[in-house]
Amino acid sequence: MKRKITAMLIAAVISICFFITPAFADYYSSDKLLYHGVRGSNVTELQKDLRDLGYFHHYPTSYFGSITYQSVINYQRDNYLAVDGIVGPQTARKLKTDKVLQTAKSYQGVPYVWGGTSPSGFDCSGFTHYTMLKNGIIIQRTASAQYNEGIPISKSNLKPGDLVFFSTYKKGPSHVGIYVGNNKFIHASSGAGKVVISDLNKSYYVQRYIGARRIIN
Repeated sequence: MKRKITAMLIAAVISICFFITPAFADYYSSDKLLYHGVRGSNVTELQKDLRDLGYFHHYPTSYFGSITYQSVINYQRDNYLAVDGIVGPQTARKLKTDKVLQTAKSYQGVPYVWGGTSPSGFDCSGFTHYTMLKNGIIIQRTASAQYNEGIPISKSNLKPGDLVFFSTYKKGPSHVGIYVGNNKFIHASSGAGKVVISDLNKSYYVQRYIGARRIIN
């Protein structure tokens, strides 16, 4: 009997592990619109992001009321989005991108540590993994694994929040950073010894650039 129960538990764990894939944890990945009158955890996450970005000045309530509506309107207006007070795919992506970049930039100056995965020290993929995770986005841990996630993006179509990859000390993707716009990207640099913003047009990176992936669709 014990063997049967153990086998059932193992099978259940395997089944769960098989079906769980990297996913997004909040309103960004939802296929539902958020608008005045709705309630739920997605609204709470939205309010937290708006608060962190300086648009919502209250404790999250999980209710999309008039204050949240006006916060969304103000955010949309400031970011040249359709001003309708509704959080659909475009507004959600922009909010999530801004939050990811805000998080990434807050770690500028954190020392580079090989294998580092926390604000006490990051390596390149530890930095991208941690930054995304802080914003409810789960990606794999290594640069080579991250290179196989998301949607391949050409260099000419880069958007803020995209992951950019380089072949540095070995063949294939061995370095990764987050594109911030204007041909700049933020990364944990072993050369600089810390998290910095660098120029994609710098010859070192031009010669080693191998591609990009869009994680925030």
